[in-house]
Amino acid sequence: MGLAAIVMLFAAFTSALVVRKGMSTDWVSTTFPPAIYLNTFILLFSSLTLEFSRRSLTAGLERSFVRWLYVTVILGAAFVGGQLLVWRQLATRGVYLSTNPSSSFFYLLTAAHGVHLLGGIVALFYLVCRARSIAAAPRRPVSVDLTAIYWHFMDGLWVYILFLLMVRL
Repeated sequence: MGLAAIVMLFAAFTSALVVRKGMSTDWVSTTFPPAIYLNTFILLFSSLTLEFSRRSLTAGLERSFVRWLYVTVILGAAFVGGQLLVWRQLATRGVYLSTNPSSSFFYLLTAAHGVHLLGGIVALFYLVCRARSIAAAPRRPVSVDLTAIYWHFMDGLWVYILFLLMVRL
């Protein structure tokens, strides 16, 4: 249900962006700082590290499971930090939330994604804190799979947002 709500939120943002751009006479395209592409790589790589963690758990390798979880958390935090850097680079160029509709949508979409990604980082921390009991369980707990689904969804959502912004902004 949570993922459906997130899909609806971003569908509404997409609709608003398309309508606003279609009726706009003040739309000035926002140029992305190059750091956004490095951030994309970091986020996509974090999905891979999460899968390494899940496979380690399945193989009964507790230390490897925890290590890959920590790497995933660090990469997630690096993505959020990288997005703050992108915002700073835009501000250095004089592009702010209120500069024009294009920049407003850029900040809105990336901030909404960042907040949801922070939720995923919290879920990953939860797994790290429960790693011992998770590793001792006879089967992989549902919390691991749900967190992975959410994390991969956030990655896919980011790719969608980036594509939308590239095409529409």
